[in-house]
Amino acid sequence: MKRLLIVVLVLAALFAWRDWNRRDIVHPPGILIAEQPRQVAMAGVQSLELEGYRLTRRARFEIRARVLSREDYRWGTEADLSPMDLALGWGVMSDQAVLDRIKITQGSRWYFTRYELPAPIPDREIIRHSGNMHMVPAGSSVLRELRKVRSGDIVRASGYLIDVDHGSGFRWRTSLSRNDTGGGSCEIFYLEKFEIESRG
Repeated sequence: MKRLLIVVLVLAALFAWRDWNRRDIVHPPGILIAEQPRQVAMAGVQSLELEGYRLTRRARFEIRARVLSREDYRWGTEADLSPMDLALGWGVMSDQAVLDRIKITQGSRWYFTRYELPAPIPDREIIRHSGNMHMVPAGSSVLRELRKVRSGDIVRASGYLIDVDHGSGFRWRTSLSRNDTGGGSCEIFYLEKFEIESRG
């Protein structure tokens, strides 16, 4: 009985430690990320192979943003290629005062926002300053960094927006706009570099 109690206490401590390390990071009010994502269209078709998929580079992409939410995926056609989605915010969507009034969730490769009226900012500003991005790590070192990320982190990422094709007939297309919404509005982001800025 004593041994069982010790095991239970150890497990409880481990779960508490895990939850503490995954807690959201809260910042003082104010815009943290003033710059917009940078995107440069590709000249010509450039493709590469990864995990049996053909990835076609559509645009060079760099972003500094606040992580609004994280969702991991282990099942589904895309999960072996993109094991995580990050909802990212910049401009007004990096401001704690705004985010305190918006509930952000993710699921089934979608990103959702809810708020009580009056809206903290217009919907068009939410759309223009945030996005749900399907992360495709270029290698194991990028994936290791990606797995450390928490809601509230400030991150820098660079790579390409890509379209994805597979011999099975599977097709996945990236958005190339920060102003769209609905189906097809998410970015598929092939990550060559990913960095979490100091949490202070």
